[in-house]
Amino acid sequence: MPTPEPASTPTVWPGSSYPLGATYDGAGTNFSLFSEVADRVELCLIGKDGREHRIELEEVDGYVWHCYLPTVTPGQRYGYRVHGPWSPSSGHRCDPSKLLLDPYGKSFHGEFQFGQALYSYDLRADDLASGGEPPRVDSLGHTMTSVVINPFFQWGSDRAPRTPYHETVIYEAHVKGMTQAHPGVPEELRGTYAGLAHPVIIDHLKSLNVTAIELMPVHQFLHDHRLLELGLRNYWGYNTFGFFAPHHQYAASKHAGGAVAEFKTMVRAFHEAGIEVILDVVYNHTAEGNHLGPTINFRGIDNAAYYRLLDGDNRYYKDFTGTGNSLNARHPHTLQLIMDSLRYWVLDMHVDGFRFDLAATLAREFYDVDRLSAFFDLVQQDPVISQVKLIAEPWDIGEGGYQVGNFPGLWTEWNGKYRDTVRDYWRGEPATLGEFASRLTGSSDLYEATGRRPSASINFVTCHDGFTLNDLVSYNEKHNEANGEDNRDGESHNRSWNCGVEGPTEDRLILDLRAKQMRNIMGTLMLSQGTPMIAHGDEIGRTQRGNNNVYCQDSELSWMDWSLCQTNADLLEFTRKVVKFRKDHPVFRRRRFFEGKPIRTGTEARDIAWLTPAGNEMAAEDWETGLGQCVAVFLNGQAIPAPNERGERVVDDSFLLCFNSHDEVEDFVAPRADHYARQWTADLDTADPTGSTELVVAAGEKISVQPRSLLVLRKTA
Repeated sequence: MPTPEPASTPTVWPGSSYPLGATYDGAGTNFSLFSEVADRVELCLIGKDGREHRIELEEVDGYVWHCYLPTVTPGQRYGYRVHGPWSPSSGHRCDPSKLLLDPYGKSFHGEFQFGQALYSYDLRADDLASGGEPPRVDSLGHTMTSVVINPFFQWGSDRAPRTPYHETVIYEAHVKGMTQAHPGVPEELRGTYAGLAHPVIIDHLKSLNVTAIELMPVHQFLHDHRLLELGLRNYWGYNTFGFFAPHHQYAASKHAGGAVAEFKTMVRAFHEAGIEVILDVVYNHTAEGNHLGPTINFRGIDNAAYYRLLDGDNRYYKDFTGTGNSLNARHPHTLQLIMDSLRYWVLDMHVDGFRFDLAATLAREFYDVDRLSAFFDLVQQDPVISQVKLIAEPWDIGEGGYQVGNFPGLWTEWNGKYRDTVRDYWRGEPATLGEFASRLTGSSDLYEATGRRPSASINFVTCHDGFTLNDLVSYNEKHNEANGEDNRDGESHNRSWNCGVEGPTEDRLILDLRAKQMRNIMGTLMLSQGTPMIAHGDEIGRTQRGNNNVYCQDSELSWMDWSLCQTNADLLEFTRKVVKFRKDHPVFRRRRFFEGKPIRTGTEARDIAWLTPAGNEMAAEDWETGLGQCVAVFLNGQAIPAPNERGERVVDDSFLLCFNSHDEVEDFVAPRADHYARQWTADLDTADPTGSTELVVAAGEKISVQPRSLLVLRKTA
């Protein structure tokens, strides 16, 4: 769509202070911008030739500056110039030489050209003047511009899948990483929303039986100047400046505003396939960085309102995120921006939930993380946001920032303790057995006290941040040299094990062991109570060659190599099998925690029982002895207390899970007591490349569980 040419003297009506942003109603466009600190605000319409037409905003209601332009239609590029105090020591950084992007912008155009024009201080001095005037170099032509969009879209019969948490399997993915190297995606669609919605991608996800795709950041973000100078890019996208706009570089459509319709088309395609769309969102900080960062929008519009400033010296920012700044979620207009953004993505873009990056930062009222902060209060009472999936990354880098288990009742959480425990168990770390049992059964120690269910635990062993599943079993150390930081970046304590050789090898025994370890971890993930999450490519053994921090690697190092579907076909088959196994058996996705009590008076049959390899119930001392590498657990399919959605009793098979993380064969004994089973038939054995097995054993018989493997037996008599 061509950019409309603004009239030389456009008609200006008063317009409305609500909604904020640029809103096209089918006839014209309302513009609205919050700034409490501003003395004057100019709306700048950008023409085809790149020149601007400035319109003084005369109407101000409650610090919201607004107008309505009846001649402005979708495709119009625009920005703002905010006049006001320049006093960094007081927290104010108004600089009208900067064309500022709309914080509520639904689409953006162009690219940033880093240089003096983007900064409100003298780059040669490399310092922020506390008193003197900034250089006043105009940023027009060097910054991106906001774009008026057409909000109307034919959703047809689109309906949200609304998959219950206990039936949810999440697949974390990157828009470009999933599609850039797929031979079945047309070349012009690779790396885009349209490519992600292509049938070959959706068919792959459906074959895995995943129910939700969790997209790494798709809000409009900035590629850091430092990375660009190194020939790198901000691949992950945790550097947002536009919380309402889909990132324009992920759109196959290149016309202004085209990313919006393409994103909506993608969501509609996923919904037609029964797959929910969850967004990884970054409301804890913005792309403007620390006090020496560029002036893009928030900093120049109202710095003190949008950011947490350092007490005693407002030139600087409080940084709970490690990125230079933290959004000021205590300010009502910043809170409004976050809530308006969330509602927009649900109501207008039809997404099904959110994963909140460094969510503990949003809960900081002052310094401490506060469960009752204003943000959580607003979410709790909001009729839209409270009804979608809300997933917290429950930590930040500030003091007291590790908050696993402490979020309110509506929230689920990435369970970092699950990740660490499962990694430690399968690499043979001692004294993890009791912790392993807690994580396998839904982490009631973390979530039950707040009235939550097992599904509150988002179980994961790998994600975008850290080693892939393949690398977790192939490297002891990180290998991040390609990032240009001398291997200093990324986590150093990975709880990984290379199985005997660091990195690539042709040793068949080591390769077989690595493949088995991947099956062990994937199998454990799917057989655990809670909500499982798979990192994209783990089902085919994707590698990043030991790099555990590919945030800046927009290359084959980070993209999915789809040829691995053939190379690691066994792992793909196993993953499909174990995810379907979970889907078919509700005993592995209970809605309530286990109680460990007899299910009927006068019987010893319980909903769960932990057994020694000898087939006896675990006593207190059994949890403390040895290296804690072997344990069996009985899951009673006749003791599922929660009914289904129609109020009917849920009944399933009963299972015996035998875990052996030891490097030798372990003989388990099928429990002898009648209330367990007279006969067991093996359904899954990670010792086999595809999990296949034909084992049948009777009560009291020995079961040889192979070294470092998981055996799943089903009660058949």
